[in-house]
Amino acid sequence: MNLQKRLQERFLRYAAVSSQSNEGAAVVPSTPGQRELAELLKKDLAELGLVDLEISEYSVLTGRLPANLPEGYHAVPKVGWVTHLDTVNVCLSPEVHPQIIKNYQGGDICLNKEKQIYLTVKEHPEIERYIGDDIIVSDGTSVLGADNKAAISNIMVALETLVNDKNRYHGEIYVAFVPDEEVGLLGSKKMDFSKFPVDFAYTIDCCELGEVVYQTFNAGSAEVYIKGITAHPMSAKGVLVNPALVAVDLVNSFDRMQTPEHTEGLEGFIWVNGIDANVSEAKVSLKIRDHNKKLYEARKQQIRDAVEFLRLRHPKAVIELTMSDTYANIEDAVREDNKKCIDFIYQAMDELGITPKTIAMRGGTDGSFISSKGILTPNYFTGAHNFHSNCEFMPMSAVEKSCLMTLKLVELITK
Repeated sequence: MNLQKRLQERFLRYAAVSSQSNEGAAVVPSTPGQRELAELLKKDLAELGLVDLEISEYSVLTGRLPANLPEGYHAVPKVGWVTHLDTVNVCLSPEVHPQIIKNYQGGDICLNKEKQIYLTVKEHPEIERYIGDDIIVSDGTSVLGADNKAAISNIMVALETLVNDKNRYHGEIYVAFVPDEEVGLLGSKKMDFSKFPVDFAYTIDCCELGEVVYQTFNAGSAEVYIKGITAHPMSAKGVLVNPALVAVDLVNSFDRMQTPEHTEGLEGFIWVNGIDANVSEAKVSLKIRDHNKKLYEARKQQIRDAVEFLRLRHPKAVIELTMSDTYANIEDAVREDNKKCIDFIYQAMDELGITPKTIAMRGGTDGSFISSKGILTPNYFTGAHNFHSNCEFMPMSAVEKSCLMTLKLVELITK
């Protein structure tokens, strides 16, 4: 069976398990489907002969493929691959119904005839790069889930290939499948790194053919709680403190041009992504992002200063600030003694004839957290497009090249 067919079959198998995460949950994993998928993968990995398989209480699945090296072979780095089990919740159906467009010949694709949902060339002209390709799409009522089940399929097919071809030498390979990446990298933060003792690792968690990511945001969140003073309007003068208006004063203290809708590339921002208020209290939720660590820390200080000024302006209000870091920029973990794993990506692309598209991701991957723990973890493409959209699609030629990247990296690391 050819590589594309194997990848397709794996993807359909894993896409059938609903594993959408839930940002409002207070547990990890945030949904039972992620545990179900971990159990399925554990079974599949056991059939491939991986050892030390374990699913933690947080549904982090880890395992190891023992080295296949001839006697006397030189030392080979221990390498890991990390993918996430969850699909994103963007208010679409958690159930994914993939469709295969055989030999796509151009033009719009009808995703759902009954609901009249289309993937149009006007909105997504990139689709016509793949004329003649087999393309997997959703039925328009959900995301496709290539983020990150294309990567899961990639790793599983690569492992299967290594196991079945004894002439492919490799050192020890570790895998980790983690939940809840889409809701703050919560799964990777629950990893037991004693079960992932690698020299470096890779994630496969970005989009189109050729994309390489080793620069991500530094990311954090803040929440400002405001307790006001209620009063009847007839006697409110000098007494009432309206928490909603205090929240408005806070929001207005930030630069409107330093927001997601007005920034790009390496530009950071403070994003007011939630305001909840009533007559007695209010809560403002903020997200802080910047590629530059110093500027990121400055944005955090800007929020502290704004809150302190708010307290001076509204002395009768109770104003409380909580702030936490979510993940870090992978690039800040790059050193002379570990950057070889990034060099391997470009070498693999060169040997496979793939043009690199290096991007500074305006977001993060599980590698953003794992790199901060001393395991440099850059990222390369899945081959899919339009993540977090009902127009997400997987051109199988690009997905195949991502899997060939995985196999080529194993080859280069082993040399």
